[in-house]
Amino acid sequence: MKKTLIVVIVLAIFVLIARPFFCNSKKNDKSAGETAETKQQPVSISDNSDAFNQSYTQLLNAYNELKNALVASDAAKASAAAQQVRTTADSLKVNEIKGDSTGLIKETAQTYTSTITGSAQALIAEKDIEGKRKEFVNIADAIWSLTRTVRYNGKKLYWEYCPMAFDNKGAYWISYERDIKNPYFGSKMLTCGSVEDSLDYSK
Repeated sequence: MKKTLIVVIVLAIFVLIARPFFCNSKKNDKSAGETAETKQQPVSISDNSDAFNQSYTQLLNAYNELKNALVASDAAKASAAAQQVRTTADSLKVNEIKGDSTGLIKETAQTYTSTITGSAQALIAEKDIEGKRKEFVNIADAIWSLTRTVRYNGKKLYWEYCPMAFDNKGAYWISYERDIKNPYFGSKMLTCGSVEDSLDYSK
């Protein structure tokens, strides 16, 4: 009886001594897992500042004017709008982007703004409306990618597609509305196209 009692006491003491060790091991394992998960998280961004959103809205408005000029097949208005696109892209307040601890978002945004600026300048240099439309493709693609990068949360944007543009190669553009107004054909095929995607980071 005494031997049994001694064994029980020894086991109880062992459990009391060993318990903190096992608890700490589990806690450490959890911390390691959380660290691993944190490292795997993609670069994220919080709500942008008002200054950034205002400058981005100006860029989108300039782009929209350019798109409308191409819908109207007006080369002169397209050139004027492209100049405004270039100006607003150059002055985009990239440094106002928040939540970018690594600097990757700002760096990527600057790459896209450079593409927009270069393509806008090339569009201005094109003499005919078809040449301008070819440069417009690059601007639309870059602004769409830029919007996804910075998660602009000002307004909903639609990503629309015309499968017949440029000898059936197809081309995309951004629109404020779901209604199709094709910038690649204008009045010739005004409603040719479809909504392929949309972005709305305001929610």
